[in-house]
Amino acid sequence: MKSLADNFPKRDIMRTLGLIPTIFTIALLLCSCGRDPETLVRGGYDEKEMDAAIARARSEVDVFIVRLEKQDGSDFAVKAPIKDGDDVEHFWLTDVTYRDGAFEGLIGNEPGTVRNVKLGQKWKLPKQEISDWMFMKGDKMHGNYTLRPLLRTMSKSEAAKWRAVFAEP
Repeated sequence: MKSLADNFPKRDIMRTLGLIPTIFTIALLLCSCGRDPETLVRGGYDEKEMDAAIARARSEVDVFIVRLEKQDGSDFAVKAPIKDGDDVEHFWLTDVTYRDGAFEGLIGNEPGTVRNVKLGQKWKLPKQEISDWMFMKGDKMHGNYTLRPLLRTMSKSEAAKWRAVFAEP
């Protein structure tokens, strides 16, 4: 009695098996489409609190610039609101420099809603347009005011870990 496999030539079976990695890769890509990057938060926070955090960062940006120029810390970054049509997404610029009233750095996050930037791309913006800034000094994070309104969107343990890292309330 013939088995089911006897009805198919071995080369057809091998060709089908050879497609499995390709099918698996396509399935992974389809499953990941439409997912937001972990840095993109679409709600669950107080908008007025977020606006106040952005205003605080802008009002204290000169303190950040002094620290950046002295390299009094590490991991200096500024957050840039980037518009694409009606969408605005805030990206951390890493490897940041400051000159002639503007910050320049590399896009440090994968885009979630805007499509006019990509990870690692150079970006420049005037200091008055930033939405946040941050740097590390020792084991403490300075700035990153826009993270604070997002704490309520996190688990209690994750929020507690961030609070322990903040240099100031």
